[in-house]
Amino acid sequence: MTKSKIIMLVGAFFILALFVFPLWNITLEAPQYPDPIGMDIWINKITDHEPNDIQNINLMNHYVGMKNIPEDMKEFHVFPPIVIIMSVIGMVLAFVGNRKLYLTWFIVMVLLGTAGMYDFYLWEYDYGHNLSEHAAIKFTSPNGEPMAYQPPLIGNKTILNFVAKSWPTTGAYFLFTGIMLSLIAFFASKKEKQITS
Repeated sequence: MTKSKIIMLVGAFFILALFVFPLWNITLEAPQYPDPIGMDIWINKITDHEPNDIQNINLMNHYVGMKNIPEDMKEFHVFPPIVIIMSVIGMVLAFVGNRKLYLTWFIVMVLLGTAGMYDFYLWEYDYGHNLSEHAAIKFTSPNGEPMAYQPPLIGNKTILNFVAKSWPTTGAYFLFTGIMLSLIAFFASKKEKQITS
């Protein structure tokens, strides 16, 4: 088995780590919480970063009119099969050994990853802007508009006395590495063909 095929095979296998490790983490820090509270976002669920974190987040959200953290989302049913299918396709392509197909897999994975990030942004936007009219506490911006509580897509953001931190975690790093390995396999295959020709 050539080096390029092995690299492609490893890359296709790496994306399955999304079933083992969380993809993203959102953490809230505030003076009233000595320890930050947060949630880990997986490909098929959302879990506490530490015990009872989601319960505490939902409690805070209730007062400002935000929805509870969902226990189930359509994405949890759509994304897992896509990842499995793309992983299997990638492994098959590794044995086929066609560098153009490596590049095609890379492009498709980048497009799927971009679509996933956009979907995540839309969820965050709705989560932070679609507030209940019956909220116990209502904050407004200087111009009198209802305040939004959308966490950042990536990075840190101050929301009232909270600092919201949104960063990729282990699963995302495996996904990124797997995608990049397919591109490396493409160039390695190209080099192998030049050597043998």
